[in-house]
Amino acid sequence: MNHTSMLWTMCFLNLLSETTRGSSGQNYRIYPSNVTQTETFITRHPGNPNILFASANTINLGTGFISEGVYVTTNFGQTWYGSDTCNGSPIDFHRGDPGIAIDKNGTFILIRLGFSPGLYSHNSTTLGLTWGGQRTVATNDQDRATLTSDIEPGSAYYGRSYAGWVRFAPPYPVFFSYTDNGGNTWSTPSQINNPPSRGQGGEMAMGPNGEICIVWAGVTNVSPFTEDFVGFAMSTNGGTTWTVRENAFDMSGIAGSFAQKGNIRVNGLPRIDIDVSGGARNGWIYVVTTQRNLAPAGSDPDIIFNRSTDGGTTWSAGIRVNQDALNNGKFQYFPAIHVDDAGAINVLYYDDRTTTTDSSGVYLSRSVDGGTTWRDFRISDHNFKPQPIGGFGQGYQGDNISLVSSRDTLFPVWMDNSTGIYQIWTSPTALSNLVNVEGNGSPLPTTIQLYQSFPNPFNPSALIEYELPTRGFVTLSVYDIYGREIETLVKGEQPAGIHRIMFDTRGSSLASGSYFYRLSFGAYTSTKKMLLLK
Repeated sequence: MNHTSMLWTMCFLNLLSETTRGSSGQNYRIYPSNVTQTETFITRHPGNPNILFASANTINLGTGFISEGVYVTTNFGQTWYGSDTCNGSPIDFHRGDPGIAIDKNGTFILIRLGFSPGLYSHNSTTLGLTWGGQRTVATNDQDRATLTSDIEPGSAYYGRSYAGWVRFAPPYPVFFSYTDNGGNTWSTPSQINNPPSRGQGGEMAMGPNGEICIVWAGVTNVSPFTEDFVGFAMSTNGGTTWTVRENAFDMSGIAGSFAQKGNIRVNGLPRIDIDVSGGARNGWIYVVTTQRNLAPAGSDPDIIFNRSTDGGTTWSAGIRVNQDALNNGKFQYFPAIHVDDAGAINVLYYDDRTTTTDSSGVYLSRSVDGGTTWRDFRISDHNFKPQPIGGFGQGYQGDNISLVSSRDTLFPVWMDNSTGIYQIWTSPTALSNLVNVEGNGSPLPTTIQLYQSFPNPFNPSALIEYELPTRGFVTLSVYDIYGREIETLVKGEQPAGIHRIMFDTRGSSLASGSYFYRLSFGAYTSTKKMLLLK
């Protein structure tokens, strides 16, 4: 497909998907269909913040056909195009469980299971419109693999993409493989660890200097294989050698089923992300799990956070993320974690604190101090009743949800069956809207205040924070040293409270140098300086 044809096709697909248009905070399905969409993932383009790539397990319950969804926006979530089937050949060999990434060249990579044991990948250089044929990553029986790409220009392995997974053979160790050419070929799989008990999960994240980190659960040896501790490994040389900690810290997971919610299958598998913002906590490693009956978790499922400030050598005690009352009989589960460009930590999860025990909504908890304190926000505008997907046994309804940020907006994705079948939902949420705190709010500001941007100097993005004592009309703009307006970040009514806006220079032609940002609120005007260093 030539470039012109691809652009026309993208425009046509955007028109077809007009019904999925949404604004910040609005819940909507990104690709409405009659195919079951579950186990959601989302990632962003490293060079163009307008491009996001999401995926899911896709199941046609009528035919039993299983594949991987491909859902793409090129206009910052205003419209989405794609398909419930990754079209990389051979189509009838796909078996779902996708992992996704976009590498430094903008190549989309998708990894999946096949109908004979093994892991297989496809790639796309057409923003997900067309996909290359199957490439073999591993031929053994594996768990779902996760995928991450090194997009840090200063890394010695810049552009390399990594897959990590647990092999289904005793002692269930973690394996990995990498590609240096956008998924066309893969290295021979290598074993990372030798667990003392059964391993499960395996999720990867990249550090600011090209470090690869992976976490997994060490589980008990009998069903339901409850998560007993978190294992951690790091490589600083592209996967040649690894520092392994089989038991980085203890946990008490929730593997099994929730009878209260239709006997759906659940897990407490660890999710990981790393601060690569360049700020004060650059390189800190964060892990979230779902636990109960081990402090600080209560007797019902809670989201628990642990951090390492020294490359995984030592770990903090657990910190309870969700801020509802302890032991209140409410269930929080399936956390996803993402560190945004300002270094704030965002954790997405299912939560039934505002509904009945057979139902669930979606919440976000956010920390701006490295995970020490948290604030909770309701993300979903409706609840749903979780149910197993017929014909798949063991209470299956999908095992994970996901979120990512781009510019000043969070893009969460989750599965929700409120339309009759599970579909992939989102609610793009501006960081500046995360001011209505439930349960642990602070008093409203009493004065107008514009703060110094962070970090400063910055590259590629800076967080601008300001306080409003009352609701009013706000204008926040960025100017160059000649007084020319570069970008209007805010122009409109905003409520009283603390507001945070991201100024992102990715994809722009802005040169290194001094820039100014100006806040106007009624008769109040304040201007501050920030320095871009590329």
